[in-house]
Amino acid sequence: MRIDLHTHSTASDGTDAPGALMGRAAAGLDVVALTDHDTTAGWEAAAAAVPPGLTLVPGAELSGRWYGAEPSVGLHLLAYLFDPAHQPLAEELARVRLSRDLRSEKIVALLNADGIDVTTAEVAGQAAGGTVGRPHIARALVRRGLVGSVDEAFGPEWLGRRYRLPKADIDVFTAVRLVGEAGGVSVLAHPRAGRRGHIVPDALIARLAEAGMWGVEADHPDHTPGDREHVRALAGDLGLRVTGSSDYHGTNKTIALGAFTTGREVYEDLVSTATGATPVRPS
Repeated sequence: MRIDLHTHSTASDGTDAPGALMGRAAAGLDVVALTDHDTTAGWEAAAAAVPPGLTLVPGAELSGRWYGAEPSVGLHLLAYLFDPAHQPLAEELARVRLSRDLRSEKIVALLNADGIDVTTAEVAGQAAGGTVGRPHIARALVRRGLVGSVDEAFGPEWLGRRYRLPKADIDVFTAVRLVGEAGGVSVLAHPRAGRRGHIVPDALIARLAEAGMWGVEADHPDHTPGDREHVRALAGDLGLRVTGSSDYHGTNKTIALGAFTTGREVYEDLVSTATGATPVRPS
């Protein structure tokens, strides 16, 4: 089986609509997880479009933060097969989405103050009704011809540093707890992807494992072979499951679906552990 447990659609910062993503995934995968940032908005459309031969795992990528260091450490938590109606988790996700919207408005204001004519309406248009993120601002900058690519827009002169602002993330221990209470399982995303921000300390991963985190993503495009080996060894020591995935974003990134995959036994363990939702298979 070919299993990719980390993809994004237009419900957050991908470029494929949820239904189109299902069609694309069916060409080379047996199982795909939809893990848009801080939202379940794409679940219904994706579920309605799952073709024969493909299984959809509904999920989300939560914006987490560890406040036990100075500065605090931002990290992402993949949550799978949780109950989207679980109120405490739904409220936290709504709070983060609102923070994303407010951050976008503030970044646009900073750009405008420097004479860069980008509007909030343009950014919202790039988001196509989904959760607003910095990639949507990046695409607006590309559309204006101010930068040559999304990657350039995330450079230090733009969104990578000069116009970078924080958002209100979820305390990561709270996130692990809420995902568990909602019947889901949680996996730490790309813990050693240093170019995205902080490398997550091994000691913090150990504490998250003690708090109930289910697994860790080892095979990821932003991990070197050494990173993948390190994460696998740590997971073995901590009793965590190891996943692999593409972190597919459509044309926003050059990574193809299925670039990295998860083993069948790990996937079956995930499905048997979760109680909040079930995979979607065509009848």
